[in-house]
Amino acid sequence: MAGRLEGKVALITGTGTGQGKAAAVLFAKEGAKVVGCGRRENLLEETAQEIAAFGGEYKYLKTDLSKENEVKALIDFVKDTYGKLDILYNNAAHPEFAPSFLELDWEKWSKSMDNELNMVYWSCHYGLPLLIENGGGAVINTSSILALMGGQGLSFAAHSATKGAIISFSRQLAVEYAPHNIRVNVICPGMVEADITKPFIEQPEVVQQWINRHLIKRLGKPEDIAYAALYLASDEASWVTGSVLVVDGGWTAY
Repeated sequence: MAGRLEGKVALITGTGTGQGKAAAVLFAKEGAKVVGCGRRENLLEETAQEIAAFGGEYKYLKTDLSKENEVKALIDFVKDTYGKLDILYNNAAHPEFAPSFLELDWEKWSKSMDNELNMVYWSCHYGLPLLIENGGGAVINTSSILALMGGQGLSFAAHSATKGAIISFSRQLAVEYAPHNIRVNVICPGMVEADITKPFIEQPEVVQQWINRHLIKRLGKPEDIAYAALYLASDEASWVTGSVLVVDGGWTAY
């Protein structure tokens, strides 16, 4: 039986760890030819070995997505390798936090713009033409539940600003590129076990507070988000665009 992404080429950013790695593995199992990227080549190679072990197809390019020239080189790598692109999944991000907004200096704010919002701009800027050449495809952008609500304990102001912008940006792209048969959707993950949340997870009292906020009494796993992305990437979501899919264990339900 053919996989749900059989014959498709998927570019997934941030495939060295967490949600990006889980998506790379899952998409490859579902028949996609996956191109990944990230800043740490050793972790990208670990993902490659895991996918190779079950016969999946995965290639990667070490990339700093905040740099225009490196993003352009990544898209060129996809085109040179496969000649097309069906799925662009913007997963990677590196947020900046501070104890309070007034302690969030301009440097951290600017870094958050570069490492959460601008990288999505660059990948779409160079990736959309390849999707258009292909006759259409799917774009999946990653936001956060902190685009939909405020957070306590730290100032998430920069993170919330970038993730809120990603939702608006994605809806605009959905409108503009629907005539090219391109669907653009957003995933808003909740609190997922990942490198980014590791400092918090190592604090038992914080983790328990988080668990208590979920209707489903556990933190999310990278695979929970990967399966949501798989749906949006697949032909099963052929009538879904401009949507925001919240995957948060029920956190935002109350």
